[in-house]
Amino acid sequence: MTRKKRKYNSGANPSLLTCLQPKGTNQRIYVNSIHKSDIIFCSGPAGSGKTAISVGLACQYLINKQVDKIVVARPAVESGRGLGHLPGTYGAKIQPYLIPVLEEMAKYLDAETLRIFRHSNIIELCPLEYMRGRNFHGSFMILDEAQNATFEQIKMFLTRIGRNSKAVVNGDLAQTDLPRDMRGGLNTCMTKLEGLEGVSICRLEGTDIVRNDIIVKILNRLND
Repeated sequence: MTRKKRKYNSGANPSLLTCLQPKGTNQRIYVNSIHKSDIIFCSGPAGSGKTAISVGLACQYLINKQVDKIVVARPAVESGRGLGHLPGTYGAKIQPYLIPVLEEMAKYLDAETLRIFRHSNIIELCPLEYMRGRNFHGSFMILDEAQNATFEQIKMFLTRIGRNSKAVVNGDLAQTDLPRDMRGGLNTCMTKLEGLEGVSICRLEGTDIVRNDIIVKILNRLND
């Protein structure tokens, strides 16, 4: 595919483009899997780098013109409830779900560039529920917090991938806000697709957590 040369400044901080360094073997496997595979699943506890790595690499792919667009989807679910109960416009409804992703993007793109990219849909952030019927070519796709997506929703997301695109699906199998009878979609997809050519399955652990060290102790105690 021939890519048109963009006329805007990348808005990237050169010192940040090289700051995405894997911390440990599992994160290195995750980074390498994103480079080599079309579809990547990653599970792991909070703070292990699932979102940080996928969003950071997506920004690098965009800056380096390896893709034309970043698409980030998150299930709009909170304690089993969807967007409908929230007040305000569509943009206001989804904003709380997008803050973690936007914070990661701000590490790689300056504020004005991020605003321009979002306004022009070069970076598109949307609830998973609004993706049906669409196709994304030349895109770096991310399904974040996939533990809150059903099996059917993850399958729908994967079938949105177009030509010259890459899809990352990540989530924490130990944390979900879905009703009990709707859970298990992420684990089922990872199990069924493991070993398929073009698909990588990555698993991060407590030792990969890069936030406060006490998180590991908290998770160990709460999951005991």
